[in-house]
Amino acid sequence: FHQACSPFIQTARCYARPVRRKRKDIPSHLDDLPPTMLKKDYANVPIINSVDDVVKRLLSLEMASQKEKMKIKTQQLVEKVRRSPNDNGSFEVQVAMLTAKIRTYEEHLQRHPKDKNNRRRMLMDIDRRKKLLAYLRRVRYDTFENTCKQLNIQYTLPPPYSRRITKRWVVKKAFCLKVYQEVRKLKAPERLKQRREWQARARAAKE
Repeated sequence: FHQACSPFIQTARCYARPVRRKRKDIPSHLDDLPPTMLKKDYANVPIINSVDDVVKRLLSLEMASQKEKMKIKTQQLVEKVRRSPNDNGSFEVQVAMLTAKIRTYEEHLQRHPKDKNNRRRMLMDIDRRKKLLAYLRRVRYDTFENTCKQLNIQYTLPPPYSRRITKRWVVKKAFCLKVYQEVRKLKAPERLKQRREWQARARAAKE
């Protein structure tokens, strides 16, 4: 015997919360960090080798937060490109630190694509890294190539400057050219006078 459902129950079933699909595991750039590695603040402590295994596990990356893992990853990227052990502010080091932040933002935006605040921060960091890489490419090309290779960065050249030609721009350019030509005509006698003075001095020096 099947009892018919009331209209209220049928309406409630229509508004039932749908089952969420399980999201795919997004690969992270922090996956290559071994869980047994110690945190940055405890890696160089002398007494760390004599502590209990439980304490080591608590101080390792297995129990670490995202912030602690980011410190280790940033340090690894910086070690690849720094000029000397005391180099903490060169252009290469700044590029490495920005690269770690950008990759973290990219993974976060894959899970939360509507997070506009972090997207804006990521774009600002990308623009800043582009400026640093453009300077390195212009001044120290070998360092630029090594930085891109070590950090696995694909650098693309900026597009050539192009300006939309409008009627207002054409009129303004023609007016500027006309003013420039008129100014040259007014200064022509003065330039001719200076040229004759220089020629007279050169003849006097030869004599």
